[in-house]
Amino acid sequence: MKVVIEGAGEVGSHLAKMLRSDGHAVTVIDDDGARLSRLSGYADVETIEGTPSSLEVLERAEVAEADLYIAVYPFVPQEVNLMGAILAKKLGAKRVIARVGDEEMLRSESRRLLREVGIDQVIYPERIAADEIVDALANNLSSDNMDFAHGKLKISVFRLDENSSLPDMRLSEFVAMNPPEDLQKFRIIAVSRSDSTIIPKLDTRFRFGDLVFTISKEEGEECLRRFFGDTRVRTGAAMIMGGTPTAEMLARSLDAQGIRVKIIDKDRERCIALSERLPDSILIVNGDGRNSDFLLEESIGEFDTFIALTNKDESNILSCVAAEKLGIASSIAAVENIEYIRLAEEMGVDQVINRKLITASRILKYTLSSKARFVKYMAGTNAEVMEYFVEAGCPVTKAPLKDISFPENAIVGGIIRGNEAEIAVGNTQIHPGDRVVVFSMGASAKAVDKLFR
Repeated sequence: MKVVIEGAGEVGSHLAKMLRSDGHAVTVIDDDGARLSRLSGYADVETIEGTPSSLEVLERAEVAEADLYIAVYPFVPQEVNLMGAILAKKLGAKRVIARVGDEEMLRSESRRLLREVGIDQVIYPERIAADEIVDALANNLSSDNMDFAHGKLKISVFRLDENSSLPDMRLSEFVAMNPPEDLQKFRIIAVSRSDSTIIPKLDTRFRFGDLVFTISKEEGEECLRRFFGDTRVRTGAAMIMGGTPTAEMLARSLDAQGIRVKIIDKDRERCIALSERLPDSILIVNGDGRNSDFLLEESIGEFDTFIALTNKDESNILSCVAAEKLGIASSIAAVENIEYIRLAEEMGVDQVINRKLITASRILKYTLSSKARFVKYMAGTNAEVMEYFVEAGCPVTKAPLKDISFPENAIVGGIIRGNEAEIAVGNTQIHPGDRVVVFSMGASAKAVDKLFR
């Protein structure tokens, strides 16, 4: 697939690296030579220096042959991305996506008008991040987890700490200590440690600090809690640090669900603006959420979840650590520097939100076949979770999983068939009509996709 990206900022550069690693031909347009130079240093992509509103530049990028055009130019009004996307579509790009910075552009009427001028999809990373947090709190999740088919299958992430019995144990030993009927309810599908993520084999040994990814049926959750503890946290009250757009949208959503919300921000003018726009039931406080004494004064002990959403990664991480020490049940931090994600998890932050990753997840779906219903990148890994709908005749239905040349760095975790869910094993046969949950790493996504075409 030929992909043209408008903008070599953080989001555009991350997308370029990700899509190139998946084997796509990627061209990036930006008028900032320094940004393009940095991108060329770690990603094998074609770069074109120039403004994306120039027809000459778009023609040099061969936009007319593009299967996908992504407008994510940094630090500019949203109109720049919208115009670039419109021009790309008029020149012949098959599908165009534009980043916007106004929630009003997500309304159905706005989307309809944008489609009429050629823009297939708009993305608002701040809104996506807010929705991600809302989903996590609605499902009582305290780490990076996700549900499929209304909870019939669930992927959960557990950190091996000093209270865990798994460190130094081999996967084969873990399997042997579980009765066969329990092994039909859950499965360990991946292990993340340091800077790598692996699909574990029977001789893989768990280590202290590992992040263990599991997939389970509803009845398998009790089995997992025996080994990893109960990570569920019911949120009736949330304290948010940082009055950012994400925080504002999140507060409004949580308040509508009956969750008590308090927002803390150091900027007095920002606090005044928030108090004028948000419902009176949301308390806005001017102060420094990094200060433990201040958090105690603001009765942090009365809240279930602490959510740090300032524009500074370090402040978000450290404030979550402080909140945990003050007894908060769960913490969520916005961390934009991908290199800090693992650090945040190791320091005890329960869940990390990264706008680049969640935006990439939404866009990756457009590079896969129409059978890919869902894609999500997992924070702290180079892996994504994909859900496929299986149609008759696709290669993955031809034999049991053990006899299919499935990519080495990917694994089928579970299957939803009608109203039933099952954990996938070697003898599992996939049938047309199934929904299949796949955990895939790196460039394996493209190879996985071919099996479902």
